[in-house]
Amino acid sequence: MASALDDDEILNDDFYSLLNVRREATQDELKAAYRRLCMLYHPDKHRDPELKRQAEQLFNLVHEAYEVLRDPQARAIYDIYGKRGLDVEGWEVVERKRTPAEIREEYERLQKEREERRLQQRTNPKGTISVGIDATDLFDQYEEDYEDMVGGGVPHVEINKMHISQSIEAPLTTKDTAILSGSLSTHNGNGGGTINLALRRVTSAKGWGEVELGAGDTHGPLLGMKIFRNLTPRFFVTAQCGLQFSSRGVRPGVTTVLARHLDKNTMGYLQWRWGIQSSMNTSIVRDTKSSHFTFAMQLGIPHTFMMMSYQYKFQDDDQTKIKGSVKSGFFGTVVEYGAERKISRHSVLGATVSVGVPQGVSLKIKLNRASQTYFFPIHLTDQILPSAVFYATVGPLVFYLAIQQLIIRPYVRAQKEEDLEKQQESSASNIARKKQEAEAAVLLMQESVRRIIETEESRMGLIILNAWYGKFVTDNSRKHERAKVIDVTVPLQCLVKDSKLILTEATKSGLPGFYDPCVGEEKSLKVLYQFRGVMHQVLSGDREPLRIPKQSHRIDADT
Repeated sequence: MASALDDDEILNDDFYSLLNVRREATQDELKAAYRRLCMLYHPDKHRDPELKRQAEQLFNLVHEAYEVLRDPQARAIYDIYGKRGLDVEGWEVVERKRTPAEIREEYERLQKEREERRLQQRTNPKGTISVGIDATDLFDQYEEDYEDMVGGGVPHVEINKMHISQSIEAPLTTKDTAILSGSLSTHNGNGGGTINLALRRVTSAKGWGEVELGAGDTHGPLLGMKIFRNLTPRFFVTAQCGLQFSSRGVRPGVTTVLARHLDKNTMGYLQWRWGIQSSMNTSIVRDTKSSHFTFAMQLGIPHTFMMMSYQYKFQDDDQTKIKGSVKSGFFGTVVEYGAERKISRHSVLGATVSVGVPQGVSLKIKLNRASQTYFFPIHLTDQILPSAVFYATVGPLVFYLAIQQLIIRPYVRAQKEEDLEKQQESSASNIARKKQEAEAAVLLMQESVRRIIETEESRMGLIILNAWYGKFVTDNSRKHERAKVIDVTVPLQCLVKDSKLILTEATKSGLPGFYDPCVGEEKSLKVLYQFRGVMHQVLSGDREPLRIPKQSHRIDADT
């Protein structure tokens, strides 16, 4: 189970980093690390009163870390809650006689109960706003005879349809949920609305059922029922039936979906629909870390078609995706292509160009902001015109790049700087304490380091010439930023044993003699060392494990 330690806990004391051991360290590894640090920090080894006082503080800290990690129960609490859990939270929720496995099970049970309580307090609102725009006059204007009319020479762009929908969920119990939804639509001056109430009950770990009641001025009252059931771990079924009451009478409808996991990343679906628009549909969906593929075929009245789509997912921080699809049927053929990208922590912006016969050319812009979706379909032409396709493709790209450069990046940068400033202010006292501890540790290490260097020099072993830890500025575009590093040559040399230096995957700011010089920013460790008389150099990430010496670190004499 992953540790629940957060940044605040790391700023206090990371016991694993302090002892420089793996999170899976055995009792023997813990004991060896503890003895090594005891020899360094034991108060009786120092005569100077100030050094003795500092050594006693560091010795007590190392002793505390060892006592926690050597006790299976305390270690389990620490892994879950961090150091604060050892004081209050962890021991309040478990009995001391329990095993580590039982402690973790109890923690997971309590977490589940807290999630359920939080779920009951949430309404989980979701909404969609769609605004349809008719911009055909931009590419297909009136004849010259109409240009003499007032405003005749200016292309006319209008909003011809709009749709707004919203839903909220209200958990009634751990098994029952009420869902209230409503929508308003208008098209060319005519519109209407609907309101629906659904009650969902989780019947077991394998399924749930739902009853829906609805009313509206366009379709009339609705009564429906939906059932979901896992038949096997790889196979599930969804069945839905409904009665739509209108001035034309009662219109029944039934929809059944069978789905099966074909492999780890592939699902197969078979859908049958009977009612107002009867059809049979089969589809295969394959979703991997880098791509998403869909193939679907439908036979129905009035829509029969075949569709294939592919989406490629870039492995970048902005979660960029490009996609393309082709759909052909009795209605004609439509080709779509587009892209989407994350523009902030909670927002994703996408644009899709649709080119089809007889539909013409359209541009669809979509913004997802948390649980809200804003959709803007812009109809450009009724025919396929190269100019419309060109501007629909290039226009959004140019607009996005301009907005990204002028608004989004400055805003995100300002937000990051503000968050970083707040984090640094809140952790200032902890950092000051850690800095004092690190400086005291370096003083206490001097004698041990001198002996280690003498031993390593006698055998042509590992000598740390220089070592820096913190934020390095190597990119020319970031020259205005100031490097924030500390000298950790002495602490690293103190960790050398038998001409080897081994650092675990924990943050290096918790190592003896280290502290965090730039809270919240990316940090690295740069080491210049000598081994067997040859110069070596390495740059390692903060949480990357490091083993030296290595042949790959060797500095070429010709460079």
